Amino acid sequence: MKKIVLLFLVSLLFTAHSFSQSAKAKADDYLKNGNEKLKSDDFLGALSDFTISIEFNHNNPETFHNRGFAKYRLKNYQGAIADYTKAIEIFPDYATTYNWRGMAKYLLEDYRGALNDYTKAIELNPKDGETYFNRGMAKIMLGDKNSGCLDFSRAGELGFAEAYNAIKKLCK
Repeated sequence: MKKIVLLFLVSLLFTAHSFSQSAKAKADDYLKNGNEKLKSDDFLGALSDFTISIEFNHNNPETFHNRGFAKYRLKNYQGAIADYTKAIEIFPDYATTYNWRGMAKYLLEDYRGALNDYTKAIELNPKDGETYFNRGMAKIMLGDKNSGCLDFSRAGELGFAEAYNAIKKLCK
């Protein structure tokens, strides 16, 4: 009787492991398909594929980040923020996700929240000129012109050319 129970338990473990591998493969396939749809600007199709991928594997920060991007491009900024937040919960050291979440917050006029996300992104990747530019815009919107203009200057130094136009227009 003990042998039968032991064989049954081993069989269950093997089945669970096989299912887990199968689910991961399906999640990876849907993630790959979603990424291809993003490249061709099929944001609704990408959103669908990323959602299915998440059903198979809800612990992949890339899938949440990319679904957030699809939602962002579809102007569903609240949904994008939710997905970026989930990606950050899973992998808190990805600067790009903070930058994108900040952009979504900025478009919802949550300038303080955007500023916080841009600052975190800069802490993680201090060589990203675009994030300095974005933080500069949030600071300008919050009435901190001097600090915003310093961020524009740093963005330009890091190669983000748009920053110089912002300095000409906003930092007189």
